[in-house]
Amino acid sequence: MLDTTELALYRRLAHEQSVSRAPSLVAAVVRGGEVVWSGARGRVGDQRPDDNTQYRLGSITKTMIATAVMRLRDEGKLNLTDPLERHLPGTAFGSVTIAQLLSHTSGLTSESPGQWWERAPGADWAALVASLEKNATKLRPGFKFHYSNVGYGVLGELVARHRERPWFDVVRDEILTPLGMNRTTPHPEGAHAEGFAVHPFADVLMPEKWPDAGAMAPAGQLWSTITDLGRWTSFLGGHTGDVLSADTVDEMRTMNTVDDTEVWSTGFGLGLMVVRYQGRHLAGHTGSMPGFLAATIVDPRSGTGALCLANSTGGVGITQLCLDLLTTADDLEPALPAEWFPSAVDPELLALTGLWHWGPSPYFLRVQGDGLISLNPAVGAGRASRFRPEGPDTWIGLDGYYAGETLTVGRAADGTANHLNLATFIFSRTPYDPAAPIPGGLDETGWR
Repeated sequence: MLDTTELALYRRLAHEQSVSRAPSLVAAVVRGGEVVWSGARGRVGDQRPDDNTQYRLGSITKTMIATAVMRLRDEGKLNLTDPLERHLPGTAFGSVTIAQLLSHTSGLTSESPGQWWERAPGADWAALVASLEKNATKLRPGFKFHYSNVGYGVLGELVARHRERPWFDVVRDEILTPLGMNRTTPHPEGAHAEGFAVHPFADVLMPEKWPDAGAMAPAGQLWSTITDLGRWTSFLGGHTGDVLSADTVDEMRTMNTVDDTEVWSTGFGLGLMVVRYQGRHLAGHTGSMPGFLAATIVDPRSGTGALCLANSTGGVGITQLCLDLLTTADDLEPALPAEWFPSAVDPELLALTGLWHWGPSPYFLRVQGDGLISLNPAVGAGRASRFRPEGPDTWIGLDGYYAGETLTVGRAADGTANHLNLATFIFSRTPYDPAAPIPGGLDETGWR
């Protein structure tokens, strides 16, 4: 990036490390699928940390578990609406759905019963299930957002059962290795930061321990680096490789539920936090474990993302730092829009473009360069959606009011398209065209 941009980014990082008294703090900005800036402050041992120094990710681990679950869904091995019991029998909460577990709406208890799981050696799956036989569900499933670390311990076991091997082996082989994330591991390997608690009233440190979390490990076990987390941030922004389709990642980034504990700006999709910030719709996740804080956030529209890692139990404004780095990069060096090029369009599809009417209201149908069509009000705001082809003269809504609904092209005897049937609403070339099958018929005297 430009020297002036890098100075602004480094200044923000340095300010956070100093005022928050972080033993060390590293951060990066990604764009176009790669790290375009990174910086570090503080020390790991007697050296400055670098892009290859491991820190603990905490709950960013959940985003990788969610990705493994979505791979199972895309392979047809499960549906998100399936009750857990269908895939993981023998629990006291088998009626909750996989989608509810992914979006933290299952109502499951937030933490595993017994000792504080982040600071205690974890037990196996059988022990976790036994501890959840009573009072595991705190809220009615589907009622509201209720963050549940337990839910991701459950999803990790679901992945392991389907693949018949440990959850991390699945994540490594199906996600990390294809993305080149070879420094993301369940325990520190090679250069890594020690985790510390910083005394609130003095500049002294207390080393933190990091026991293996056992069956709760899928909720926050993994360690990673700036380089690897940069690749993961790019993945969440749409550079998905062969791990997931871009459509599936977009589905994960779509708001399912909001965190309404205060005036809300944050919610959850499927395994991902969704953030509204200064008119942007961002996605990512934060993470915290004793001794460590982490965050990753990306703007799918601009393609810019930011990530931060610190070896401090608390006190570092890790999420706001990520947001500030992202917005600084885009404000000082806005990403250029994709260059436009003409592209071929099927003549029959081209004939569908132009003006259509829902009753008396005019709409424009356009062909997009990505093989989709869009239907938008000609004037002002209204029910606008994009559609992907499903079959001959059949399209499925991707977003907006008509998400998931079917648009069918109706044709006259000569093959000319004379109406669109969108979830029973009829769009015709002219307002209430007599040649279109307008439900209820038309007044025989017509317009007057």
